[in-house]
Amino acid sequence: MQQLYADHLLERLQFLQKGSLQQRLLACLQAAIIEGVFPRGGRLPPTRDMARELGVSRNTVLHVYDALMAQGYVTARTGSGTWIADTLPEICLQSQAVELLEPAATPLPATLSKRGAMLLGHATASPYQWGAFVPGAPDVTEFPHKLFSQIQARLNREPDVHRLIYSSGGGCPDLRHALVEYLRVARSVKADADQILITEGVHQAVDLVTCVLSDPGDLVWMEEPGYWGTRNLLRKNGLKIQAVPVDEEGIIPAAGSPPKMVFVTPSHQYPLGAHLSMARRKALLALARRHQSWIIEDDYDSEFRFSGKPWPSLQGLEEDAPVIYMGTFSKTLYPALRIGYMVVPKKLAEPLRIAATELYRGGHLLIQRALGEFIRQGHYMDHIRRMRLLYGQRRQFLCKLIERYLGPSFLPAINHEAGLHLVLRLPAGCDDVAITTQALKRGVKVRPLSQYYMHPQGERGLLLGYACVNEKQCQDAFGVLKGCLVEAGIVIEAS
Repeated sequence: MQQLYADHLLERLQFLQKGSLQQRLLACLQAAIIEGVFPRGGRLPPTRDMARELGVSRNTVLHVYDALMAQGYVTARTGSGTWIADTLPEICLQSQAVELLEPAATPLPATLSKRGAMLLGHATASPYQWGAFVPGAPDVTEFPHKLFSQIQARLNREPDVHRLIYSSGGGCPDLRHALVEYLRVARSVKADADQILITEGVHQAVDLVTCVLSDPGDLVWMEEPGYWGTRNLLRKNGLKIQAVPVDEEGIIPAAGSPPKMVFVTPSHQYPLGAHLSMARRKALLALARRHQSWIIEDDYDSEFRFSGKPWPSLQGLEEDAPVIYMGTFSKTLYPALRIGYMVVPKKLAEPLRIAATELYRGGHLLIQRALGEFIRQGHYMDHIRRMRLLYGQRRQFLCKLIERYLGPSFLPAINHEAGLHLVLRLPAGCDDVAITTQALKRGVKVRPLSQYYMHPQGERGLLLGYACVNEKQCQDAFGVLKGCLVEAGIVIEAS
């Protein structure tokens, strides 16, 4: 960092007009030390080096260093150079408004656009992404980090130049081919590698398709309740959202104007947990073909079904289905990986690939290649099998706690055993947001179900993530949560 000290001083000197060069340089150094830009206890560059970098005489720098020493800003160590004092004298700290420095400008008010204000007004992303009971958080400690690092290290020793530049081909070919094989077997997806685009998660995929396939004011359907992240992206892109209710069979196709796009989570409806029935799947496909609409299939949590038969993807039910299939590795591996994917109809592959390159300038090709190898060698499926067993056990343990200490009526209304969270039902009219706030103050992180509804008359409940919580942590946190429910006046059935 010492090499940057001179650059910082040269930048500051441009704004000083009064005084000699020596006075101005002294003022800049004083300010940098007081503000902590040059850290306490750190070493200043040698006078000869500082003079050369600043383009001034060494004598000027020597005089400035002597003045700093006399004032207590720095100390000299024989044979070791000049060091900033660990503790500055009180007189130094009181002189922050150095005379030669210009007074601080009045900060301008933060003026947001209407779109920016709308986005912030609906922002609900939580800063808490780990612990009991964060919904949707996988147990990242169980990922085989050592094995994945070994694959990365081997592939990175001699990286291909084409994996070190911007991506314009829809992502790493190795990963796209590996996904074709995996999705064909695991999810009955019908596609070839050219139909797959790698994205930085589902958010980017939703943003891309809405930008390319719709115009501001177009009508789109979205599940009610549904994922607030998708809803905010649709708002941001100026789309008219029709909230379509869901029941135990998933989204209920609505009457009225046909939508441009239909956003669904058919494998595990988020957040309630239903899977879309076969009759509803066929009805949606027929509607999309009739009105030339697009179905956006977010295959959320499809890997983690703990009982019953797996349901195939919507995309694979028909040849050339009007479906854009989206998936991510955030839940199966770890969220910070920031790798997702889209499977798009052939006629959309090239336009979406060009648009993605234009908007996002994709990268991360080295880690994409390692992930492709991880899948191809069978490690991905092995990891999913292990986590499916672990998460199933944790879900069962949490359900037993609910039934024993709260009562059966608090169990999820739609109790399909799948996913990384469940919905704790609460009595109508209670304030699930206030309960969430009280629980957070005591270290328990849940999300209120009401925030997933576009309209305020929705059900009340709490989303409890169990994937990243072992049984001991789960039991302790559940005891705290039960106390919050009792304090909120909710009648507990169990003794």
